[in-house]
Amino acid sequence: MANALNRWDEDGGAAATLWPLPYETSDLLDVERRVLECLGAALVSEWNGLPTDLQRRLFEHAASGASRDTAQLKSRIARFLHDHKDAASDSR
Repeated sequence: MANALNRWDEDGGAAATLWPLPYETSDLLDVERRVLECLGAALVSEWNGLPTDLQRRLFEHAASGASRDTAQLKSRIARFLHDHKDAASDSR
């Protein structure tokens, strides 16, 4: 997965646009953080079944909120997705 994302980035990837969150993460209530955790876990569990173009858009969107450490965040997201790619089939 990481190699495919690296190749995609090297080929130009998606345009780097910052999509700031419409809220400050520090302003979230605990229950809102839990909702985001559940949504994130559901997304990761279905990741491999998503169309590639949707995966790319979601990946770019997730990594675009950070302006200074975008490359590091992309690497961490790619590694996380790679490390958990079989989690959905394991839990079913």
